[in-house]
Amino acid sequence: MTVSLIFIPILLVILLNIPRLSGKAAYYAALAFFAYQLIAVFFPEAVGSAQFSQVLGRWFRLNVSADGISKVIIISTAIVAIAALMTSKPFIKYDSRLFSLSNLMLLATAGINGIVFAKDVFTIYVFVEVIAAASYIMIVLDKTESSLEGGFKYLILSSIATVMMLFSVSLFFLVAGGTGFREISDAVRNFGGNTVVMLAITLFMSGLLIKGGLIPFHAWLPGAYGSAPAGVSVFLGGIITKATGVFTLIRFFYSVTGFNDNVKMVLLITGSLSIVIGAIAAITQKDFKKVLAYSSISQVGYIVLALGAGTSLAIAAAVFHIFNHAVFKSLLFVNAAAVEKQTGRRDVDSFGGLGYKMPLTSATTAIAFLSAAGIPPLSGFWSKLFIIIALWSAGCRGFALLAILASILTMAYFLNLQKKVFFGEMSPNLEGVKEAPLSFTIPQIFLCAITALAGVGFFYVIKVLIFPSAGII
Repeated sequence: MTVSLIFIPILLVILLNIPRLSGKAAYYAALAFFAYQLIAVFFPEAVGSAQFSQVLGRWFRLNVSADGISKVIIISTAIVAIAALMTSKPFIKYDSRLFSLSNLMLLATAGINGIVFAKDVFTIYVFVEVIAAASYIMIVLDKTESSLEGGFKYLILSSIATVMMLFSVSLFFLVAGGTGFREISDAVRNFGGNTVVMLAITLFMSGLLIKGGLIPFHAWLPGAYGSAPAGVSVFLGGIITKATGVFTLIRFFYSVTGFNDNVKMVLLITGSLSIVIGAIAAITQKDFKKVLAYSSISQVGYIVLALGAGTSLAIAAAVFHIFNHAVFKSLLFVNAAAVEKQTGRRDVDSFGGLGYKMPLTSATTAIAFLSAAGIPPLSGFWSKLFIIIALWSAGCRGFALLAILASILTMAYFLNLQKKVFFGEMSPNLEGVKEAPLSFTIPQIFLCAITALAGVGFFYVIKVLIFPSAGII
C-alpha cells in the first residue's frame, strides 16, 4: 500500500498531461484515486494496492513503511479530498482551472501520503515542500487580490519554515551521520544535552508549528483559508495543516526524539494559547470562512495540548481529534461554500433565517458545530474527552480544566454564527435562495454521517483505528 499511494497520483499527473486531457477527465481521475485510497486502507487485496506496492517497490527505493498511525491520516486525507474536489466544481468556470486544481490535489495527496509513510526526516522535508508548493498554487488559483495576498503570506512564512527545517536536517545529519529516525534517535539518546542536537530539535519543531498555523505562528492561516477558492479551503482546513504540522510533530517526537519536560511544556503552552486566542478571535470575525479559520487554530490547539501530556493515551487522543477535526471542519467549510454559492456573500451579519431556504445545510452545520464543541454523542465529544482524561492522568490538571472551559468559547462563537446565518427572521434579500446542488449536498451528507456514526460507534473506531496508532493494546 505504501509505495502505491505515493506514486500512483504522481503517475496520474504525468498521464493526464501527456497528452494534456480535459479538466473533466482530470477531475474524475482524481476522484477515482481518492476513492481508491479510501478503499485500499480497508481492502488492500481487493483493489490490488499490495501488488502495486510490490511492483513499484522494485523500481523505487524510499525509506517508507506503514503503521497504525498511517491508516488514520490516509483515511482522513481521502475523505477530505473527495469532499474538497466535489465542492470545488460548481465554482470553476474554466476547464483549464478544473484541470489544474485536480492535478494539484493529486500532487498534494502524494505529498501527504509520503509524509505519513516516511521514516527519515529528509524524506519528510521533501514531501512537506511538495505539499507547500501545491498549496501555494491552489491558494492563488483564482488570481484575485485577496487570494494573492493570502498566498503571499503563506509563501513567506512557509519559506521561513522551510529554511528552519532544512537547516535542522543538516544538523541532524552532522550529529547522527544520517537522517533516518533510528539514527537520529540514537544520537538524541547519546548526545541529548548537546547544543547542536537541541538546536536541531528546536528548529524542526518551530518549522512544523509554522506549517500547522499554531499561535504565535498563525499569521498566514486566516488569510489563506479566507481567500482561497472554496474547495481549497476545505482541503487546507480539513487535512493540509494537520498533515504538514501536527501529524509530523507526533511522528517526530513519538518516533524520533521522545517527549522531554521542555518539549512537553512548549507543546502545552502553544496548545493552550492556540485554543484560547483562536476561539476569542473567531468570536470577533464577520466573515464566515474566517470564523472557521480561527476555529481551526483553536481546534488544532487541542491536538497540540494533548501531545504536551506525552503519554500513549495522549497520542491516541490527539490522533482521534485529528480524524474528527478533519471531518467536522471539512463539513463546515463545505457548508460555508454552499452558502457563498447560493447567496453570493460570506458576511454573517447579512444573513438571517437561511435555514428556511437551506434546511440540509443548516442541519449539517449544526451537527458539525455540536461535534466541534464536544457535545455527546457526536465524535468530537469522545476525542475531547480522551484529551481531557490524558491530560488529567498525566498530572496536567490545570491544562485539562482549560480544555473544558475553552469548550464554552467554542460553543459561543458557533452558536453566534448559527444564529446569525440560519436562525431568526429570514432576510428579505434571501427570498430567492434555494438549497445547494448535489456537489455540496453529497459531501454534506457523507461527512455528517461519518461524524454521527464515529460518535455513536466510537468504541469500534478507537479499537480499530485509534489505539493501534499509539501502540496501545
